[in-house]
Amino acid sequence: MPRHDPVPPPVVPPGLAAAWGGDEWRAWIEALPGLALAFLDRWQLRPDGPPAHGVIAMVLPVVGADGSPAALKLQRVDEETRGEPSALRTWDGRGAVRLLDSDPESGTMLLERLDAGRSLETEPDELTALGTLAGLLEQLSGYPAPAGLPRLADRGAAMLDRVPQVLSRLADAADRRLTADCAAALREVLDRPGDRLLHWDLHYGNVLAAPPEAQRAGRAPWLAIDPKPLAGDPGFELMPALANRWEDVVATGDVAAAVRRRFDLLTEAVGLDRARARRWTLARALQRTLWKVESGETALSTRDRAVALALRAGC
Repeated sequence: MPRHDPVPPPVVPPGLAAAWGGDEWRAWIEALPGLALAFLDRWQLRPDGPPAHGVIAMVLPVVGADGSPAALKLQRVDEETRGEPSALRTWDGRGAVRLLDSDPESGTMLLERLDAGRSLETEPDELTALGTLAGLLEQLSGYPAPAGLPRLADRGAAMLDRVPQVLSRLADAADRRLTADCAAALREVLDRPGDRLLHWDLHYGNVLAAPPEAQRAGRAPWLAIDPKPLAGDPGFELMPALANRWEDVVATGDVAAAVRRRFDLLTEAVGLDRARARRWTLARALQRTLWKVESGETALSTRDRAVALALRAGC
């Protein structure tokens, strides 16, 4: 039934509008308020607070026709976001936010509303936070990837094709050697890329507190959001957790030992083969290096270099 009460279009957060450039991005930003209104009407929703945003999406708190809280997520469809509804349907609320409805053409999703003010970043104890993240990694990667998702095998092969050009742009010989070693580690495992459903971007900021009703129903107190789904080996998932909350790592006074402690906790909790996970983590460091160098950097980031050095010699 069409809505009769007028609803003003939401104001696009300036930070989202400025996140990217180019004509296509600006056109999408200009169309975003109208798109939001269309889905408020289509799914019989009303706004319930100001919009939040990341770097590619706007999330509008809403209330459904039955009075239940939800979140309307609007984002462009691309290779990374296209599989998000499929992944969320596979998990069906087990360790991740629950998908209520979706529109594949526009990429718009209606999600259960989590506590946007409480991410795992707010957990003061670093080991507790890491243990929670490890538990989610184990749960989420316990499912075979649904058909149609990007495959780690393809991503890995494409990464190796880009290595020679990136090596030529790195200014420091030590960075070139480390990057080449990361590429060699990827070659050693690429013949067995895995078939698990990977979140691919599971860091503390992408884990939010579940609402009380979800916890009363026996679900986890923390739930993952914003997957960039990929079919592959769970060892490729560890890098964000190793590099997140870096100040905690630095504060130990021994960065390499702290990285290896995190790695040990994660691999043990998720039940991963440590040698394979080490190689896949070096492959993830390679991926991050490719992105940075191709965007104009000429050196590895401090975090990526430290993680790769800690794991390069084995652990």
